[in-house]
Amino acid sequence: MQACDGADRVGADHESVEVVIADGAGGAPGGVELVIAEWDRATRSMWDGLQIIKAVIDAGAAIKVLDRSYIDLTTPMGRGFMAMLSAMAEDERLRIIKRTHEGRQIARAKGVRMGRKPKLTPHQSKEARQRLAKSYGVSVSTISRLAA
Repeated sequence: MQACDGADRVGADHESVEVVIADGAGGAPGGVELVIAEWDRATRSMWDGLQIIKAVIDAGAAIKVLDRSYIDLTTPMGRGFMAMLSAMAEDERLRIIKRTHEGRQIARAKGVRMGRKPKLTPHQSKEARQRLAKSYGVSVSTISRLAA
């Protein structure tokens, strides 16, 4: 995402979250507006979202959320509605984490190994440890401890 005409791009956490300070934006007394592409990606929890809204409004700026453009965050009702959406997004995030954790536990119980596949076969790995141990004049267990 690029900054709008006459706006300065301040920073971004990742592609869907970008903070833009737009001069001359409507809604803010000083003409400063915080533009966020996706609200649920900008906040980690409902309280985090409320703190962001309060800090921006206290600073005299407005907030524009592109994926929720129909919500007016300059009114108490709009801020309350955004808080409710933030709470629902936080709840969904917690459910996703729980289901993912349960799925990983089931997979581990079935013997599924997580992570990348080993590049070396067990034989190649043993041989590499033996060669390293011999070249450095140490035991194979010393080399094995380094890899752990």
